[in-house]
Amino acid sequence: MPGGQSNQTNAPNSNSSTWERFCRYLVDDPGLGFRLDISRIPFSDSDLKALLPSLTNALTEMEKLEAGAIANPDEGRCVGHYWLRSPEKAPDEAICAEIKETNQRISEFAAKIHSGEIHPPLEEGKARFRNLLVVGIGGSALGPQLLSDALSQVDNPLAAYFIDNTDPDGIDRVLNQLGDGLAETLILIISKSGGTKETRNGMIEMREAFIKAGLKFGPRAVAITGAGSLLDNYAQEDSWLEIFPMWDWVGGRTSVTSAVGLLPAALLGFDTEALLRGGREMDDLTRRADPLQNPAALMAAIWHFSGNGRGERDMVVIPYKDRLLLFARYLQQLVMESIGKELDLDGKTVNQGLVVYGNKGSTDQHAYIQQLREGPDNFFLTFIEVLKDRTGQSIPVDQGVTTGDYLLGFLLGTREALSEKGLGSIQITIEELRERTLGALIALFERAVGLYACMINVNAYHQPGVEAGKKAAGNVLDLQQRVLAQISDNGTDRKTAEQIASQLGDETQTETIFHILEHLAANDRLEATRGVTAWKSLYRAHQ
Repeated sequence: MPGGQSNQTNAPNSNSSTWERFCRYLVDDPGLGFRLDISRIPFSDSDLKALLPSLTNALTEMEKLEAGAIANPDEGRCVGHYWLRSPEKAPDEAICAEIKETNQRISEFAAKIHSGEIHPPLEEGKARFRNLLVVGIGGSALGPQLLSDALSQVDNPLAAYFIDNTDPDGIDRVLNQLGDGLAETLILIISKSGGTKETRNGMIEMREAFIKAGLKFGPRAVAITGAGSLLDNYAQEDSWLEIFPMWDWVGGRTSVTSAVGLLPAALLGFDTEALLRGGREMDDLTRRADPLQNPAALMAAIWHFSGNGRGERDMVVIPYKDRLLLFARYLQQLVMESIGKELDLDGKTVNQGLVVYGNKGSTDQHAYIQQLREGPDNFFLTFIEVLKDRTGQSIPVDQGVTTGDYLLGFLLGTREALSEKGLGSIQITIEELRERTLGALIALFERAVGLYACMINVNAYHQPGVEAGKKAAGNVLDLQQRVLAQISDNGTDRKTAEQIASQLGDETQTETIFHILEHLAANDRLEATRGVTAWKSLYRAHQ
């Protein structure tokens, strides 16, 4: 555990050794098999001491949040993803009961799928579901994808597939991968409102694919959505297999321990109780009132110190485990959507943010580590170490050295090489990657995000920039309808983008109209005659 204050000033470049700093600041929980080492970040004791009042306040605010305080003033709602792991901490007995009931329903439904009690329509010749197709976007897809990639084994009861975009070619790739297995596919549609266009589009495309194959869609479909949503109503009307709740007090990027993540995990055969237990154990660790004993508080402090409370350095996340490849991508949404805000809670323009990127070790050593060591000092690293290499023994690839030994060597060597340059890094260590430890990692970063957001006075639980992008996309699609109507009115006349914009009385949208026309032409939805330059091209309806 981190110790008390000292007279140390500029470690790790002080007279104290790196080993002394390691022992001083290490957070170690052997019961969970978790360690956090912040000693290679070049802070002093006085730097950490200066942040303690802010951290203490953040921990107090977090207590209020968990007790049911309004955490999202924009929507007047509380935020309760922590209750998912500890339902008894919910401020309302009805919420507690609903969480427990939903988790029980998930377990029972997955068991019936695995046993074949719930199966595809028998008249279609398939007695069992063999595949799971998850359709969602953002946290509704990233969470299940992370769980699937990190925990899947060769003997999973179902094979997992994902549609997480409105890309037609991406949808076709998934359909091609499923091939003849479409009849044995259980499809899970995840959307809180039911109105998220990317998810709705994926659902429509898949429904048509089933119909085209002569298969029934409803008897294969499951929804995770808000009560009374468009998707909820449609699923009931179309007699879907099941509908599981997505509560308004759980945001998409923190939904992985709700039905959003638990249902796919249970269907894939993962131990959802262990996942929740790991999250709950980390929640307990990160509720500690002493910031120096609290791993999430220490991480928030390091984020603040490293970026001067302004996100001036990027957070590079490098897990030395192939199964954690998607973890940096998962954290991109969790951190950047939560922290990236124009306004603070007082309405002041602050343009806060914390950039996250990463791939995996040691792959990254052959990618961008060169720049990190010798380029601009605009980052800090988070290394993730998994002690257990694999199930069973490894063969030596050199005398007394295994592939896993090399992996550790690359991690420690890279960290040392960066440290020699005064470049900071955090190291998180877990004993092995299982449901419990993955749940703990997810909970650790969720809490760190909440604490850091409080320290910099932003709302971590809304996303106005995302909503603005959705609105802008809607405007583009409305403009496209006007463009198509105008081209139809022009008959056989060919017009440039400028001429069509003029006809619409919307010259300020000429560039957007040009891009719309090019897309329509590329997909054979109108005729295009190329001009001397691209912007002189002529367009008309098919004759």
